[in-house]
Amino acid sequence: MNVFRRRSTDSSGVLDADQSAPDAEAESARPARSSVTPKKTAPTPKRSEAQGHRGGHYQAPANRKAASSGGKDRDRTERNRRALAHQRGEEWALPSKDRGPVRALARDVVDARRGISEWYLIVVIPIFVLVFLHIAALQLVADCAVILVLLTVIVEGYYVGRRVERLARERYPGQSTRGVRFYAAMRGTQLRRMRVPKPRVDRGDAV
Repeated sequence: MNVFRRRSTDSSGVLDADQSAPDAEAESARPARSSVTPKKTAPTPKRSEAQGHRGGHYQAPANRKAASSGGKDRDRTERNRRALAHQRGEEWALPSKDRGPVRALARDVVDARRGISEWYLIVVIPIFVLVFLHIAALQLVADCAVILVLLTVIVEGYYVGRRVERLARERYPGQSTRGVRFYAAMRGTQLRRMRVPKPRVDRGDAV
């Protein structure tokens, strides 16, 4: 029994020696740490130089006046962009009264036809001139002309508005047609070149 115990003790010592040998070799292979800080080869860059190397292109305005001027320029550019988009009839730039497929249909119907109401503003100007001349005969003519023009605008606006409403209900069921008659009639009283959004159909086109 003593012989076997002694042999086990000797073997454990041999194993411990074998395991400690690689550890010693690993410790000797590690590089020795130096506590000495290497000297700087170049001076520390300034903050402005460091920011310049980052590749950023933004430069803060020099003062409040420059910032205000830049903001005004951006606002002016945005207004011009929105105004051009409004004239082209782009949906995102339209006011609420011009948005939707029903209103777009109303504009197309009005722009595709030749209407008498379009010349309303041009006819009204000489009529007012006749009224202020204080000549009885001319005033009578002016009064008759005013009545005739108003009747023409009302009748034509009713006809166009009714047609627009009928087409809108056929093509866009479920869409609101509220106010579309008045919308079409008012567009019909404007000269074609002054209409906004600009007409996207030519006269005589089928709508």
